[in-house]
Amino acid sequence: MSVVPARAPAPAEEERLKEVFVRYFETVIVRDEAALAAAHKLRYQVYCVENPFEDPADNPDGLERDLYDSRAAHCLLIHRPSDTVAGTVRLVLPDRQRSDRSFSLQEVCRDPLVQDPAAFPVARMAEISRFCVAKEFRRRHSEGLYGRYESEDDLKDNRRVIPHMTLGLIEGLVRMSVESGIDYWCAVMEPTLLRLLTRLGIHFDHIGPRGDYHGKRQPCYQRLDRFLERVRAERPDVWDILTDDGRHWQALQARWGGEMA
Repeated sequence: MSVVPARAPAPAEEERLKEVFVRYFETVIVRDEAALAAAHKLRYQVYCVENPFEDPADNPDGLERDLYDSRAAHCLLIHRPSDTVAGTVRLVLPDRQRSDRSFSLQEVCRDPLVQDPAAFPVARMAEISRFCVAKEFRRRHSEGLYGRYESEDDLKDNRRVIPHMTLGLIEGLVRMSVESGIDYWCAVMEPTLLRLLTRLGIHFDHIGPRGDYHGKRQPCYQRLDRFLERVRAERPDVWDILTDDGRHWQALQARWGGEMA
């Protein structure tokens, strides 16, 4: 029988991390065409305009899309004070007809682990991709985390250096995984993002060496329950955000009948 994983004591200065997060941000699962268009619009700005990853000519309407979108769940990160879309991410679900072509990771990573259905269970897995934050919010901490949307009072709060936007998008991934019956994640990530996540108690297992996919990227994966258990042990303040104060964890247990897979 599963039990709630033991949590490490949180330092006093981190006790209000969740409160600071909800003060600034809300994670919204995409449920309608308007929200989906907002996600595609931000992706176009980040992946076609600001970075030469995708060809703008392939997206003449200013909405970046690809073949994975038809079987993906999407979420938006909303900046509450301005009601502005601050970020988006998607969770690509497995292709039930061609499991060997479900994810972009399968195209760029030839490690034997990816071919082992016991170690890499595609049917229970989803791929994290199109993880992006609007330019207005991508600021060095010394300049203020929330860009032109900060007030003088906000700037006095030294908790602003905590990467709330990253945590909010990952909370969306956890919620979408619960809704979609997903037990494993995979991704092809920038090494700098992996280092940031590690400092937050968020760990992924690497699959083979780095590959060239829009620059050097590290293929990786993780089982969701183990992922959350380790976050709770190392950073209970982060766990509170990622699980919405334990609600997503309880939903995982309920889905598995109280017995972790």
